[in-house]
Amino acid sequence: MVRKRRTEPPTGGEGSSSNPQESSGVGRGRGAPQQPQQFGGGPHQGGRGGRVPQAQRGGYGGGRGRSIPQQQYAPSEYQPRGGRGGAPPQHGGRGGYGARGGMVSGRKGLQGASPRTVPDLHQAIPAGLSIQPVPSEAGSSSSGPAEPSEVAQQLSQLSVQEGSTSLAIQPASTKGMKFPPRPGRGSIGTWCIVKANHFFAELPNKDLHQYDVSITPEVSSRLVNRQVMKKLVDTYRESHLGKRLPAYDGRKSLYTAGPLPFLSSDFRITLSDEDEGGNQRREREFKVVIKLAARADLHHLGMFLQGRQAEAPQDALQVLDIVLRELPNSRYCPVGRSFYSPDLGRRQSLGEGLESWRGFYQSIRPTQMGLSLNIDMSSTAFIEPLPVIEFVARLLNPDVIGRPLSDSNRVKIKKALRGVKVEVTHRGNMRRKYRISGLTPQATRELRFDDRGTMKSVVEYFYKTYRFVIQHTQWPCLQVGNQNRPNYLPMEVCKIVEGQRYSKRLNKRQITALLTVTCQRPHEREQDILRTVRHNAYGEDPYAKEFDIKISEKLAQVEARILPAPWLKYHDSGRIKDCLPEVGCWNMMNKKMVNGGTVNNWFCINFSRNVPDPVASDFCNELAHMCYISGMAFNRDAILPPISARPDQVEKVLKARYHEAMTKLQPKGKDIDLLIVILPDDNGSLYGDLKRICETDLGIVSQCCLSKHVFKKSRHYLANVALKINVKVGGRNTVLVDALSRRIPQVSDRPTIIFGADVTHPHPGEDTSPSIAAVVASQDWPEVTKYAGLVSAQAHRQELIQDLFKIWQDPVRGTVTGGMIKELLISFRRSTGQKPQRIIFYRDGVSEGQFYQVLLYELDAIRKACASLEPDYQPPVTFVVVQKRHHTRLFASNHKAVDGSGNILPGTVVDSKICHPTEFDFYLCSHAGIKGTSRPAHYHVLWDENKFTADGLQSLTNNLCYTYARCTRSVSIVPPAYYAHLAAFRARFYMELETSDSGSMASGAAVGRGGGAAGASISRSTRAPGASATVRPLPALKENVKRVMFYC
Repeated sequence: MVRKRRTEPPTGGEGSSSNPQESSGVGRGRGAPQQPQQFGGGPHQGGRGGRVPQAQRGGYGGGRGRSIPQQQYAPSEYQPRGGRGGAPPQHGGRGGYGARGGMVSGRKGLQGASPRTVPDLHQAIPAGLSIQPVPSEAGSSSSGPAEPSEVAQQLSQLSVQEGSTSLAIQPASTKGMKFPPRPGRGSIGTWCIVKANHFFAELPNKDLHQYDVSITPEVSSRLVNRQVMKKLVDTYRESHLGKRLPAYDGRKSLYTAGPLPFLSSDFRITLSDEDEGGNQRREREFKVVIKLAARADLHHLGMFLQGRQAEAPQDALQVLDIVLRELPNSRYCPVGRSFYSPDLGRRQSLGEGLESWRGFYQSIRPTQMGLSLNIDMSSTAFIEPLPVIEFVARLLNPDVIGRPLSDSNRVKIKKALRGVKVEVTHRGNMRRKYRISGLTPQATRELRFDDRGTMKSVVEYFYKTYRFVIQHTQWPCLQVGNQNRPNYLPMEVCKIVEGQRYSKRLNKRQITALLTVTCQRPHEREQDILRTVRHNAYGEDPYAKEFDIKISEKLAQVEARILPAPWLKYHDSGRIKDCLPEVGCWNMMNKKMVNGGTVNNWFCINFSRNVPDPVASDFCNELAHMCYISGMAFNRDAILPPISARPDQVEKVLKARYHEAMTKLQPKGKDIDLLIVILPDDNGSLYGDLKRICETDLGIVSQCCLSKHVFKKSRHYLANVALKINVKVGGRNTVLVDALSRRIPQVSDRPTIIFGADVTHPHPGEDTSPSIAAVVASQDWPEVTKYAGLVSAQAHRQELIQDLFKIWQDPVRGTVTGGMIKELLISFRRSTGQKPQRIIFYRDGVSEGQFYQVLLYELDAIRKACASLEPDYQPPVTFVVVQKRHHTRLFASNHKAVDGSGNILPGTVVDSKICHPTEFDFYLCSHAGIKGTSRPAHYHVLWDENKFTADGLQSLTNNLCYTYARCTRSVSIVPPAYYAHLAAFRARFYMELETSDSGSMASGAAVGRGGGAAGASISRSTRAPGASATVRPLPALKENVKRVMFYC
């Protein structure tokens, strides 16, 4: 170890940006302000905006067009009038914002933003909205909800303040607030029994006590805290703790089954650190103060489980969770709510110095059957415990070992090793550990330091002191410890400490390797879960015994129903006009799209060097023919011959071909309908660049095809691409027969708009990138098949959608309103000729701990958007959260009642036993499995003014899953939520101009919904807009693009 004496400020190292593409190309202006198109037939469409001080600006979220003062804000079709366009009937005296509508605004605690002058620019403007910060954790599906203050009053005193420019809700208590109760259980479908990975937990009959723990000097490491408390319990359990065995959360709380023999007591604990060789190195003394804080009452938990109390007692649940985690915490490596160990399964290499560890997820949950322990198998990436030199060789390639590092390789090493803990190997049994903070700017052979007044080189020092000859003197040293007093270690004397989870972003190859490891058939996963429960031996767990917690070793047997698949309508000109899917699948043979789109003017660009022009032409002909026989009006002749181009000239080539085509078409008053693009299989940032240029600059829809599919020309592949092209040019592929015959409850009886919303967050390790919000909404009724989508960039890891509703002051036009909801409502009115009289809102990506904040904020935005169109326009709203990041798995009890992959059949729904004790939720497996174990979607209703029955909402959700436009399969989550995810994923390309390892979303490529390493648990904020730095807006989508399903 060499410590450099600093005589000058630290030398700056290489750039540490984890994604260089994030620094450019965001929110570029696209031309001069334009006169807006009249969106809904009236004079006002919400307003455009320019620069604002906060982060809530969208790609094109928010109404566009000219705005007028507030008293004239409503488009003509939203003014009260008779006939079908009039206001919906009011329910229970809910006029405008009466006893049941909207959310609180302008009450105590609200902070108004100062009015801003907003020029009439092309970019939408956010309101200055603001909620007090409320931290939450997204990865925890069983974490308790945040506690909003006076939520019941907020929900009962819903009001809109027309001049308000901010929204502030300060949550503090959930007392009195209830989500909708379960409206009975469903009865439609074929009854069956399934097994769930929930294990019944008997509620203990113990007197639980909570104690505050203070450890001085304070340390940030939970591991050290646990070591201190373990030593304390081992030393004083018999003499001072009344023989109690406490459970400790690693921070500030200690729990016991019964009281300790004191109210407050101090302890002195000495920890002896030891090296691996057993040599005692140093001793540290800690003062521990244990003080009685509270009693955790299990009576209220019992009342909640019986449905006799509305609020879940989170303190009692937390105690039980900590007790059951105490033993695994000492045995395994904890990550979030999961535990990993190389002893729980074979390690698998993921490449580049990473390996996968097997583990299990564990969480105690309140359910209808009582307390349940949810156990699931899990895998995640760890750094291999290699010598640092070997790790670097695997990270780059072995050829670099003998050469000086290039700048790019230096940056790659620095990113991979920053924060990693290493131990030294050159001092025998003295295996001291350090954490890497960076690399030295100079090579090892150039490093010199002051050793008691004598300048020595690092190479000389290691030889004279340790008789160690440094081989790789051309490489930098590792910089460890404090940045102000850096210590230098040559790479070859360091080894990576075992058990360090890799939390940064995995590349495509590593993700594929990890998915291969985690992909298990249902029967294998079920057996692994049972083995894990037996291995954990909860019956022998001393902590479970102490607290009298008993865990069953049998999977829960749960009643389920298999909902019938819906009939699908195709065009009458095809041989097959109606289709009944079988096991979640069907095909396009002998069928024609119910509404075929038109493609008259198209051309092709080939960016793949290994695809010759004749092959490209032949593929385009085959694709055009497939579109034609599938029911589209598709011109077989392109307006320009296909050309080959280099990927690094994508923008130049696209614009040149676009202008060449428009030179031909513009005199005839025509536009380009479609661009077909052939991409290399490994295309890096090309796909994202192409989509950004086409959709935000040129205004054309495109279909990308990978070269491997171009050569194969599989009919199945061509048919799937035809489906995507059809919806991109405004067609419909299929429609539910029940929708056309007006037989869908709560949808067909009156004009209904169905929304889907999602927020995608940056990958792990990207600390400054904005989050992307997307909202889609159905644009046809009664078909509910076509969805328009809006996107918006917002503050980093912000979960609340900031651009749902916006309001600001303009010096000329007065109060101006806009936002995603308003624009989509106006668009629905323009498309259907009717205004929505019912709203169904599917919200993806919200954890249980965020339910209250998301509901309060986003339902209020929906209310305000409706009221901004007409003062008394308040259609009833149903707000449903869609969750895929949970750990409930369902297994067939009868292995004959399975699909081809061994999974439960599509349409399997569960609304009993493992569901919430009182609230309206259900698990629905709407898709057929392909590989691995199917994950059912969890739907939880947070607000329901439409009074859905269990059968009504379950059947609607299941049936919608058969209308997904991109394939002839039912999908795993309801399509509006799926489309919102696709739109948000697409919008990230508009911002990240040089997407490196994100891969391609070209036709045929799978789009993962996780967005990171398996098992990741990343916190997401539910703080309100305006709480962080300004986010640059996304470039605006062109008008003709956002009218169609461009994200498919």
